[in-house]
Amino acid sequence: MSITLVIILVTVGISLWAWNDYSIMDRWVMNPYKVAKRNEYYRFLTSGFLHADWMHLIFNMISLYAFGQLMEQVFDQLFGVSGALYYVGFYLTAIVISDIPTFLKNRKDSGYNSLGASGGVSAIIFAAILISPLTKLYLFIIPIGIPGFIFGPIYLMYSYYESRRGMGNVNHDAHIYGALFGIAFIILVYPPVLPQFFEQIAGWRLF
Repeated sequence: MSITLVIILVTVGISLWAWNDYSIMDRWVMNPYKVAKRNEYYRFLTSGFLHADWMHLIFNMISLYAFGQLMEQVFDQLFGVSGALYYVGFYLTAIVISDIPTFLKNRKDSGYNSLGASGGVSAIIFAAILISPLTKLYLFIIPIGIPGFIFGPIYLMYSYYESRRGMGNVNHDAHIYGALFGIAFIILVYPPVLPQFFEQIAGWRLF
């Protein structure tokens, strides 16, 4: 069984558990105010295994499965027998780091909560885009595939715009900072990824 599938199963199990036991949801959700006042820093990590509803959970887990398989192979090639350990560490670190801006922005707001694996998933997606920029991404509202190197900047600009607008219940900051962490990490551990990225997109043609 792949590490990605294990992460998905654990995430689904914990999300279902929290839906049926609100005390778990209340204790594990990212509430910056409680983190600051009670030093409950574990919420940075536990909130990444909680989801608001089935749609939120399914979207994140499908995205994780689609790109996690590739990144598992990349980590195995980069780190050998320790690849699985590095892969899990990368994913969990991305979840934590992606929530730091959220914590700093909302630590005085007792009513603010955030949850979901989006930060970790974004890190994996954007690391995969650097590795394979011509891989096409599909959205539910768009029936055609968009090459990753085109989709990535558009998605980041959209997330930045929505974050600035401050509307809705989606933590767009987690998407942005998870993505940036994924990009920075893969460049740090595998510097040739950048010239390979530009070499791949240089030969791309729309038609």
